[in-house]
Amino acid sequence: MFEHFREMRREMHKEHAEGDCRHRHGRGWWGDNRRERWEGFGGGGRERFFDNGHLRLVILQLVADKPSYGYEIIKAIEERLSGGYAPSPGVVYPTLTLLEEEGLAVASAEGNKKLYTATEEGKAYLKTNQVLLKAIFGRMQAAGKMFGRGKSPQIERAIMNLKFAMKMRMERGNLSTEQVSKIAEAIDKAARAIDEA
Repeated sequence: MFEHFREMRREMHKEHAEGDCRHRHGRGWWGDNRRERWEGFGGGGRERFFDNGHLRLVILQLVADKPSYGYEIIKAIEERLSGGYAPSPGVVYPTLTLLEEEGLAVASAEGNKKLYTATEEGKAYLKTNQVLLKAIFGRMQAAGKMFGRGKSPQIERAIMNLKFAMKMRMERGNLSTEQVSKIAEAIDKAARAIDEA
C-alpha cells in the first residue's frame, strides 16, 4: 500500500512539473497573442513554455553543470531567457524532489536550504539525452534573444535614473505649476529625442 501511495505521489509530481510551467505573469508565456510564434516550446491549449519533461531535463543539466539551490535554478533559467520567463517555485521544487526520488539528483542540507547536485545516474541520463538537450537549449537561446531584443544596459540604467529622479522630486512635494510644466516639458522633449533617434 505504501508503495502504491509513493507511486501516485511521484506521478502527481511529474504531472505538475511537466505540465504546469507558465509564464510568470500568468497570461501564457508571452502575455499576449504571440504564442503561435513559439510552438516549439509546447504551444497547445495549456500555453506551456516547455514540452513535457523538458523542464526536468533543463533543471537536471543545470545542477549537473553547477550544484545549485532552487532559487538559483529559477534565476539561471530566467537569465537564459532574458527575464521574459521564470518557472515558479511551485514547479521547480517538485521537479527537484522528483529528480531526487528518481535517483538522478541528490540534495545536501545546508541549514534550511537544499543544495542539489546531479548523481552519476543523472549524468548518464543527460548523456543519453544530449540531442534533445541541445535542441531545448537552442530554443531557449533563441527565445532569450527574442525576449531580450532591444534591451540595453545603458538604456535600462537611464530609465532607472529617470524613475528615481521623478520619485525623489515627487516625494519632496509642493510642485508649483511652473515646475510641473518644466518636468512635463523635459519628459516630452526626451520622448521626442528617443523617437527621432
